[in-house]
Order: sequence, then C-alpha cells, then structure tokens
Amino acid sequence: MIPYSTQLIEQDDIDAVVEVLKGPFLTQGAKVEEFEKALCSYTGAKHAVVFNSATSALLGAYTVCKIEKDDEIITTPLSFVATSNMFVSLGAKPIWCDIKLDGNMDERLIEKLITPRTKAIVGVDFAGKPLEMSKIADIAQKYNLLFIDDASHALGSSVEGQKIGSFADMTILSFHAIKPITTGEGGAVLTDNDEWAKELRLFRSHGMIKKELWNSDMVSLGHNFRLTEIAAALGISQLKKLESFVKTRNKIAAYYDERFEDEKFFITQKIPSNMISSRHLYPIILNPEFHCKKEDIFRELQERGIGVQVHYKPIYQNSFYKEHFGNISLQVADDFYKSEISIPCHQKMTQEDASFVADTFLEILHKYSDKGCSF
Repeated sequence: MIPYSTQLIEQDDIDAVVEVLKGPFLTQGAKVEEFEKALCSYTGAKHAVVFNSATSALLGAYTVCKIEKDDEIITTPLSFVATSNMFVSLGAKPIWCDIKLDGNMDERLIEKLITPRTKAIVGVDFAGKPLEMSKIADIAQKYNLLFIDDASHALGSSVEGQKIGSFADMTILSFHAIKPITTGEGGAVLTDNDEWAKELRLFRSHGMIKKELWNSDMVSLGHNFRLTEIAAALGISQLKKLESFVKTRNKIAAYYDERFEDEKFFITQKIPSNMISSRHLYPIILNPEFHCKKEDIFRELQERGIGVQVHYKPIYQNSFYKEHFGNISLQVADDFYKSEISIPCHQKMTQEDASFVADTFLEILHKYSDKGCSF
C-alpha cells in the first residue's frame, strides 16, 4: 500500500535518537532548546516553543493570548478538530468561515463575520498551500484582532520567499508522523512576542519556575506538555532534511499536475508562482457527478494498493459541534467534503510510484465516469 503521506526515518535520525538514549537526559535537557533555535533560524520567527503535540501547542497559544469564555473565533471548518477544539475548551465559540476550492478559508468572507465579540482569526494552510497572509493580517490589524495560523500542514511552505511561521501573531506547527517533518508526536508555537513566549514556556511545564537550589514556585496554571529530548533530537535531524523532503513532494505534485492537466472530471489545488507549498497533501476535487460513487472509488483505490484519504469532514458536521452550536451548513465546505480525495504525495515515493498512482487513479475514475449520480 502506498500511503497518502508518511514519515521518512533514515540512519542519521536513528543515530541522533540513540545518542540521546545513551546520554544523561531524556527530558528537560539541551536538545529542546537546540531544536527551538533551529526552528527560529529556519522560519525567521523570534521565538519557537515546542510542545508534545500540536494540540497542546494550540491550547497553549489560545490560553496565553487570553481567549476566554464567550469570545468568538472566526475559523475554517476544513481542518482536523483540534484547531477549534482547543479554543472551544476555553469557552470560546467558533464562527465558521466558508472556504475556497483550494481548501483555504475564503478571506473575502471574513469581515462580514466580525462582531464586537470577535477575538481572533484562526486559519489553516490546507494541504500546505499558504493562506492569503497579507490580506488576513490586514483585516486582523484593522479590527484589532489576533491572527493565529494553524500551519500544521505547512512547515516548509513560503510566500515570496518568506517562510510560513513569520506572518501571523502566532503560528502552530505539527510534527506528527505524517507531517513535513516528524518527532513522532510534537508541535510548536512560533511568535515574535516576548511575553507570550515566556508564558508558553510556563504553560507547558506546570506553570513552575526554579528559584534556588531545590526551591521552585508555581506562578501560573500549567500542564506537562513538554517535548522529550528524544523527540527533539529527531526533530533537529529531520529539520536538516526538510528542504529535500519538500523538493521531493513538489516533484511528485508537479508530475501529477502535468498528468492531470487536461482532465475534465476533477480539479486539483493550484499553487501560484509566488508560493511554495510543503505539499503535505495532494487533494483531488471530484466533479459533482462522482459524489454518489466516491465510496466505491475510494474502496477500489485502496484495494489496488493506493492509500487514499479524505480531508476533511467539516468540523461543524461532528455530533459534538451540532449538539453545542447547532446545525450549520456552508456550501463550499459541504461540497468540498463530498468531492475531496487525497492521493499519495510524499518524500518516500519514487517516480514509478507516482506513475502507478496516476495511472490507477485515472483508470478507476474513468471506469465510473458513466455511472454518475442522477440529478
């Protein structure tokens, strides 16, 4: 089975982890700080604060910037549930902004969603394609709102040569196994705000500071959300290879773009020339006539050894969100969910793999082209 995305662990990664395992510190040593400095150097952010997951990084970000009960957060429904779960856990309310056909939040719709209760705009760089950063940042500045970028898909992406991680007030990264680089589980918050960085470090470590000798003091409410030295060592090693990973993903994506250029049954995500995408995903957007056959297409692709996936069920369609926030429907997000299939695109793939995926996908799709839905 060729997975839609996967990690690439090589001998140098293993050696980095083994070195830590043989050393005196498995946690709270020097590797975490080294990893944070490397992330700052790569992205251009002033501060990087690493966490044991992107989910805990999100909770940390929302907490230190004082998102509270009854605040409204304008966000995308097209993401993994953690993006909104973490501010909902603080009592805030999601205000869903519809998306564009590239999967990113439609920045043209944001202003009409702003109310006196709006606290922040939280975007997601879907599949690795950067949001319209300057436009969203301008809206946030105009209305004195926070702009938080959940860039869990997008480490390695850039706009006009500027890396993702230096556009928003806070940027969230994920180092889950199938993300652009991995620490197994892990995440980070990037920010230029000195006070937020200080508070984030407290938040991830019980809110405690060391004073003298054995004495310590808990000065704020916190959690144990620390990243281990083992994970940090893997992250340092992986980060050195991120550019080559992104280059390979883009090579696979460019091949797909060429193969699918004249196809009439679907569209793909287009990346403007001023952007580089990490290509965490390669989303296919099927025409409506395939909606009723999507499950059959999905199953047959998997049976043929192609590990496809769907990204994402709109968050508001989940039972929890229906129960707490009512029934919501956004036209593009709903249609996108009915249409989207992610096909394999990652750094372990060969040209032969990509050819097999493209050939098989087109063969199966054309097989179903005369078995479409009745309207």
